[in-house]
Amino acid sequence: MEVVHEIPIYMMIPFILMLGAIAVLPLVAHHFWESNKNKLIVALVLGIPVATWLVLSGMLHSLEHTILFDYVPFIILLGALFVITGGIFVDGSIKPNPQTNSIILAIGAVLASLMGTTGAAMLLIRPIIQANKIRKNKVHTILFFIAVVANCGGLLTPLGDPPLFMMYLRGAPFEWFFHLVPEWFLANFMLILIYYFYDTYLLKKEGTDIDSMMSEEKKPIKIYGNLNFVWLFGVVLAVAFINPKVMPFIQPGTFSTYIREGAILLMLLLSLKFTTQKVRASNHFSWEPIVEVAYLFLGIFITMVPCLIYLETHAETLGINTPTLFYYATGGLSSFLDNTPTAVTFHSLALGLSQGYTGVLVAGIPESLLRAISISAVLFGSMTYIGNGPNFMVKAIAESQGIDMPDFFAYIYKFALIVLLPIFVLIQLIFI
Repeated sequence: MEVVHEIPIYMMIPFILMLGAIAVLPLVAHHFWESNKNKLIVALVLGIPVATWLVLSGMLHSLEHTILFDYVPFIILLGALFVITGGIFVDGSIKPNPQTNSIILAIGAVLASLMGTTGAAMLLIRPIIQANKIRKNKVHTILFFIAVVANCGGLLTPLGDPPLFMMYLRGAPFEWFFHLVPEWFLANFMLILIYYFYDTYLLKKEGTDIDSMMSEEKKPIKIYGNLNFVWLFGVVLAVAFINPKVMPFIQPGTFSTYIREGAILLMLLLSLKFTTQKVRASNHFSWEPIVEVAYLFLGIFITMVPCLIYLETHAETLGINTPTLFYYATGGLSSFLDNTPTAVTFHSLALGLSQGYTGVLVAGIPESLLRAISISAVLFGSMTYIGNGPNFMVKAIAESQGIDMPDFFAYIYKFALIVLLPIFVLIQLIFI
């Protein structure tokens, strides 16, 4: 039986450095950080000493559990959604007016919970960029796209956003997340409503005659790679039904859960097999974004293990013990770190507070705390480019298409603080 020792404070430094590297290096060492190889080097330089210390301190089991039953399933799900949606290409002329753009955002808000924020963002980002190429003002559309499609839309299922998948892996039933419909609706409705009026104002200001500029190049909308919707549905079924509740022989934290990962990998391979290279080329499909996520999160998941253990063993002394405090603490860290390890971290903290609790437990913690963690991690992941994996993937694609996106800090003070934060505070006041 593993004995968990006291975690020294200095063992949390690699985790802080890992997350600091993600935030700072793109600004101060852009050329170095462009290389995924260098990202892997940073992850290993910070991760290997932590892994070695955990093994020598008798905490190998905690490290193994994090890598085998958190990191690997996380990357497999994210990779499958990325590959499958990368095989679906939407072509045709889309009128870039406020109504159409708002409809695309609304569709993305629904799809984000069905195919994941990564899948929905990768499916829709290129069509919305292509549609708005004739517009003078494009940046605001990408910012609201990040907020809605890459984040807030993914609140309704474990497929929607990686923090929810982590809660699902810890025992939250698939259907439990349907209870978050009111929060999902209010967040996305308000964001799309604000976008509609602001886009209407900008269109009038820029004076773009959309009808005359589109008259010569109208093409009917057509979707290629439709078979990928079958593989996508297969991923949904795997996550929804290959779990201990439906199949009792599957036990959390054991290799029996890899039946689900095997099914998801099969969908990925079928997508690669039956999708033509022409379709993927039309989508400008590249492995680099998912490789980047895999490398960075390897470092994050390893270095966060001591933090998780510390939070579990010191839960009662930290003073975070109400749903409101969990909401803002989770949100604050999700904004400037990454929302997936943040959700796992606060779940560990809640576990430490759950001893002797007589109310309803979901995923081993009070249901009110799980609601606060889940809602906050998903919503506040949109507060910065590094809050959620798809954010900087969307930013990179937009910049590759010639759109001059705001830098890390400009995104925060020009958009997140004035548009997103008031909505998230309102949601806390109403629901938490």
